[in-house]
Amino acid sequence: MNSIFLRGAFSAVLLAATAAGAAYPERPVRMIVGQAAGGASDIVARVYAQALAVELGQHVVVDNRSGAGGIIGAQLVAQAAPDGYTLLLGTNGPIAIAPHMMEKVGYDAARDFAPVALFSQVPYITVVHPSVQANTLSELVALAKAKPGQLQFASSGLGGTPHLCVELLKVLTGIDMLHVPYRGGAPAQTDLVAGRVQVYCAGFPGLLPHVRSGKLRALVITAPERAKLMPQLPTSAQAGVPGFEVNAWNGVLAPAKTPPAVITRLYEATVKLSSRADYEKDLEARGVEKLVLGPKEFTAYIRTETEKWRKVVAAGKGRGG
Repeated sequence: MNSIFLRGAFSAVLLAATAAGAAYPERPVRMIVGQAAGGASDIVARVYAQALAVELGQHVVVDNRSGAGGIIGAQLVAQAAPDGYTLLLGTNGPIAIAPHMMEKVGYDAARDFAPVALFSQVPYITVVHPSVQANTLSELVALAKAKPGQLQFASSGLGGTPHLCVELLKVLTGIDMLHVPYRGGAPAQTDLVAGRVQVYCAGFPGLLPHVRSGKLRALVITAPERAKLMPQLPTSAQAGVPGFEVNAWNGVLAPAKTPPAVITRLYEATVKLSSRADYEKDLEARGVEKLVLGPKEFTAYIRTETEKWRKVVAAGKGRGG
């Protein structure tokens, strides 16, 4: 009698959860972006949100909560109700890097979020000012070894992906360069083009105009495959430094304990929108690569990225970087 009752109760709960997932969303969904409007992540988020709204049949509103390198936005989502109506545009900085750079970020990236889907990535390229006597990555490494601590590399700020990109190169090759942090990518690029700093690593869409105009020289793309927009640029492995792979990835995270049915609904919608030609065209026009990973795969990817950057941060601190 009791077992029959328990089975019936369990079935009722399961049906209710399934129905809730099928009904979701019943009102607009908010996507938190930890970057100001107009930034690279914001642009990608808006392309994705517009396409996701079509698949969900509800508005997906981008809510910019910039500050502390994306940490403020991540904190907000970590504390939000786990109902699928508040999502986070997850990126490298606040999820895989910041927890190693700061003692307290206000959340546990592995515990407080439920990964939904990774949907795109932007490969990074390493560029130098034309005055630098290096036409390849190996020549840059040789130059840095010959002049330890003399070459200056710019970043958009301490602990950001452009900073950790060069720190990874330093770890892999044993070179030493002086870090010059800026308050954002724009001032960093301005000084780079002016020759006040010599080296920079960042997403290639923003650097592409300067490379094409000859104001900067691109040495390598930090990705396993060459880019469509710059097919002549060798990969890190082809340039002699395997493992020098850095990209700005973009994914969707929900608060922990969000119902599995809601996670599935969002992931399936992401798969559908990713097959649309107009969506892929919008991404490619911005130099963004489509890449879809499901909840389990995205969770494993975050774990791998977190461990990679933990080692880079630890090595940098150990060397005084």
